Parts: sequence; C-alpha cells; structure tokens
Amino acid sequence: MEFGVGSVLEGKVTGITKFGAFVSLPENKSGLVHISEIAYSYVNDVHDHLSEGQEVRVKVIGIDENNRINLSIKKAMDPPPQQQGRRPFNGGRTGNGPRPQGGFRSGGQGRGQGSFTPRAAAPKGPVDFEDQLKQFMAASDSKLSEHHMNERRGSNRRGGRR
Repeated sequence: MEFGVGSVLEGKVTGITKFGAFVSLPENKSGLVHISEIAYSYVNDVHDHLSEGQEVRVKVIGIDENNRINLSIKKAMDPPPQQQGRRPFNGGRTGNGPRPQGGFRSGGQGRGQGSFTPRAAAPKGPVDFEDQLKQFMAASDSKLSEHHMNERRGSNRRGGRR
C-alpha cells in the first residue's frame, strides 16, 4: 500500500512528546503529528488528547526530503461547526459601531494631554496578511517610540533615574 500527501490512514500512537505524537503507520513507517495538528481547539498538553497505544485516523500532510512524514489528526476529520453568535476578534473593542479612524498623538503638552490627529482611512477591499502585518508593525513601533519618549520626559520631571 503506497501512500502520499493527502492519504488518510489508520495508525497507532507510539510516543508522545511536548511538541506532538509519533504514530506508527502501515508498511513499518511512522510519522509525527505536530501539537498544532491534533485538534481544532488549542492544545496545551498532548496527553489531554492522546495516549500511547491509541488508534487514530491521520492524514498525510507532508513528506520532506528525508522521507519524514508529517501527519494531521484534525485534517482527517470534519471541522467543527461554527458556533452561533460567535464573531471574529475585533481588536478588543466592545461596541458594534464603526472602528474609530483617529488616535491621540503626543503633542508635548505633558503626560496624557495629547492632541488629536486623524489617521488615514483604512484601505477598502481585501488586504493581505503581509500588508496587515506591516501596518501593525509600523503602528507598534510608533507607539513604542512614543511611550519611551514620554517615559524619559516623565522621569526627568519627577527626578527619577536617567
């Protein structure tokens, strides 16, 4: 029985580590199910989901150049149905209204007394992950820099360390 990427097989868990589980497969082969491929929910401890000797259904999701076989238990089963009333993460906002487009920027008037500077409107339409990541990193760097400047300014006023 020859199998490749996409094959769904029956196997037996032969070992459990903190990063996943080893599964014996037909033809005296074995593969690894990474912790992220065990269940659709977050897996903190592999032992909570699997035990040695347990029969499992796995899908071959990859075979590398060294013929190591990467397996998935969750891709060998149907995904769980979406829960009713569950919405995607909205950045911590609690309201249902539109996302604010502006933000406070320090104007040098002292701690907590920034001037309001509107931000550029977010681009309409789909934005790929890399663009979102670049935007996040730029905003994060800006906020971190502003925080450090305010921290230095505040420590001088209070007679703190330099």
